[in-house]
Amino acid sequence: MSDIRVFRARKIITMDPTQPEASHVAVRDGRILGLGDDTCGDAWGTVTHDDCLADAVVMPGFVEGHAHLMAGAMWAYTYVGFHDRIDPDGVQWQGVRDADAMIERLGAAVSTSPPEAPIFGWGFDPIFLTSERLNRTHLDQVSGDRPVAVLFSNFHLMCVNSAALAMAGYDASTNVQGVVKGPDGTPTGELQEMAAMFPVLRRMGIDFRTLSQSAEAIESYGKVAKRAGVTTITDLYSMLEDEDLDLMLRLTGAQDYPLRIVPALGASGVPQQVADKALALKARATDKLRLGAVKLMTDGSIQGWTARVRWPGYVGGQPNGIWNMAPEEIFAFTAEMQKRGVQMHIHVNGDEAAEVSLNALEAAARAHPWPGARHVLQHCQMMDRALFARAAELGVACNVFANHLWYFGDQHASLTIGPKRAARMDAVRTALSEGIVAAIHSDAPVTPLGPLFTAWCAVNRVTMSGNVLGKTECITVPEALELITMGAARTLRLDSEIGSISPGKRADFAVLGGDPLAVRAMDLKDVPVLGTVFGGHVHLS
Repeated sequence: MSDIRVFRARKIITMDPTQPEASHVAVRDGRILGLGDDTCGDAWGTVTHDDCLADAVVMPGFVEGHAHLMAGAMWAYTYVGFHDRIDPDGVQWQGVRDADAMIERLGAAVSTSPPEAPIFGWGFDPIFLTSERLNRTHLDQVSGDRPVAVLFSNFHLMCVNSAALAMAGYDASTNVQGVVKGPDGTPTGELQEMAAMFPVLRRMGIDFRTLSQSAEAIESYGKVAKRAGVTTITDLYSMLEDEDLDLMLRLTGAQDYPLRIVPALGASGVPQQVADKALALKARATDKLRLGAVKLMTDGSIQGWTARVRWPGYVGGQPNGIWNMAPEEIFAFTAEMQKRGVQMHIHVNGDEAAEVSLNALEAAARAHPWPGARHVLQHCQMMDRALFARAAELGVACNVFANHLWYFGDQHASLTIGPKRAARMDAVRTALSEGIVAAIHSDAPVTPLGPLFTAWCAVNRVTMSGNVLGKTECITVPEALELITMGAARTLRLDSEIGSISPGKRADFAVLGGDPLAVRAMDLKDVPVLGTVFGGHVHLS
């Protein structure tokens, strides 16, 4: 019989209403055997008592239901975002507050890189600029002869210099949606959505698939997750070629790898072929690599004005956004995935995208009934009560991008959708009131991975300026903790295995330096994370 290990903690918050708290948890074979006091494992045999968590507060391992493997690997390039960020090795990078500071940081990259090598920065967002919008003339100051590109924080837009435009053949005669042109008819350097960005990225050698599917990226993901208390995380748009899968199986299969990854296959091309591949991948799933779901990209980004929004549109009169997947394609993919039993995660930032996706899901459910499909709308930023009610009727889960409230709330109120709609955006309270299976997320690396910060955003709805954006949509701390544990586990169809500290479930824990239920709501984000326990193996920072 396997060894039984009993961990003692200052407090165990179980997220299981049948036993909300405990002081000890017994673990055998990577699963939870029992919990209670120091005798909780005695009935099962000889136990070993372990006090390595004795001073900590233990919760179920946090579940991040929307993130991307490139969250660690992006740090191979130059960070030029507005906000301060911490890299996978724990080094803090100061944010850049204006275009001049960004140009200076990219210029430093020029001086330390090989001659003629492209310069690539990430994380910048021109919505914070008070001067003219970032354009090619800014980036021409970095280099006039080698290509320079800056990927915006939303990963839906980028800006490039003149050399990069010329390299891709973009000029006044170009007729490609997303290649933004100025009053003189020439490209400004801004490129919106992947169809416009891809030709430049390819020529610069920036391959998001390679970026995500490298040994360094997978190892970095584990580091980032451990620091945030996360034990299960998604990679929510993955190509998953054969060589990628072999590498992921090998690395995640190592005993000391501290993370369960749930990739979702990017849906593009022929729906039947995507379904075939998703089901073939599912057959190769392991405990630490859960396969078989797909991701649909419908619209773009609200702060980039590429999300599809309903009337009255954007407050600045910008054109409605870009369909990354046309409505007829959304209908075709949802019908095929529903028919074949493939769970879908569907990106919907704007409310028009959410409405079209719900229409498609309803049509698919009528044609191919599948009780308990539990497809997930991701982001859900502009969904109103009626849309959440429709999702509840259809059994569709919603994973809400709560971090946007702090990172971009002020800008949404003043520049994109106006104060009234901004006050009800990321409406977690409404989602819960309508009975939605719900979660909240970071979309790392768009915003930093940190479930306690995400929970803080949903609880307090505070913007960067200190405003409360829609007080009636605030939720309680216990509700927020539920959303980053059991709620997120439900969206991944893993709630029978993770999300609470309950007998029979995986022994995955977040190890905290304080009690999130005992601090002020405004201090929730400051509760220290000391590490994780994954399958009974302790990984402390």
